[in-house]
Amino acid sequence: MITEPLPDPIITFGHDVTCNLHNCPVEWSILSYQPSLAANIVFAALFGAVGLVHFYLGFRWRVWGFTFPMLVGCVTEIIGYVGRILLHYNPFSFPGFMIQIVCLTIAPVFYTASIYVTLSKSILYLAPDLSRFKPQLFYYIFIPFDIVCLVLQAAGGAMSANTTGSNKVGVDVSQAGLSLQVIVLVLFILSFGDYMFRYLRSGRASNFGWRLTAFFTGLTSATLLILARCAYRVAELRDGYSGKLIKEETPFIVLEGVFVFLAASMLCFGNPGLGLKEDGMARVKMENDSETVVMETIERRK
Repeated sequence: MITEPLPDPIITFGHDVTCNLHNCPVEWSILSYQPSLAANIVFAALFGAVGLVHFYLGFRWRVWGFTFPMLVGCVTEIIGYVGRILLHYNPFSFPGFMIQIVCLTIAPVFYTASIYVTLSKSILYLAPDLSRFKPQLFYYIFIPFDIVCLVLQAAGGAMSANTTGSNKVGVDVSQAGLSLQVIVLVLFILSFGDYMFRYLRSGRASNFGWRLTAFFTGLTSATLLILARCAYRVAELRDGYSGKLIKEETPFIVLEGVFVFLAASMLCFGNPGLGLKEDGMARVKMENDSETVVMETIERRK
């Protein structure tokens, strides 16, 4: 409800914004709505909780190469939702908008980095001889592209800070980063899907226990969820900050909030400590126990 006269001049977006909820209607803001306070507090708390779980699992299994990007991603998500909370109190808040547009856009890049590293290790663990190329190429190809996606998305957000809402240069750079992330994810899915198809045909998957099953289910689910989310963000920014989709909160809550939280949660199961480290230890123990039994049997026969 407007309780003050309209500002002069009327500036709805940028460093020198003059509008707020007291002197301009919320429809004039860049989002055209007042973000839900409850939803954003819940998402900030959820990412805080899943971040604590990842920290515990990382400490338990000593898999910091996987855990560190996950923690950075969760912290970035929390900061992004703090920006959304600022927008709830003032939809015209330029700092709030920039915090949420940059942090929530780049956060899943850290999750995909953990996925690329982990699935490369999975090939080395399962059967590197079935791979069409060296497993290390997952590092050398997908991680650099992930960094490029991160830089483009962050740079696009930073460029938006120095423009008006009608200037699409920063938006186009962010969208380029998101589009590249979609392409890289699709290529990654095709590459690893081809490997898993060859692995299943080899008949070696019969050795899968519940750990490996949960591990690959978690990684696969997280990858597909992040892919769907990135496709949504590309569509959202297609028409810049003046587009229709960016002004709708429900798709954002579902496709950005729920999907990314589920992806981060599924990666608790995709932790290499569950699928590779612990399962590997169990196999070694089982093999050692079997060798012990065989040796004892031989000694008795003597």
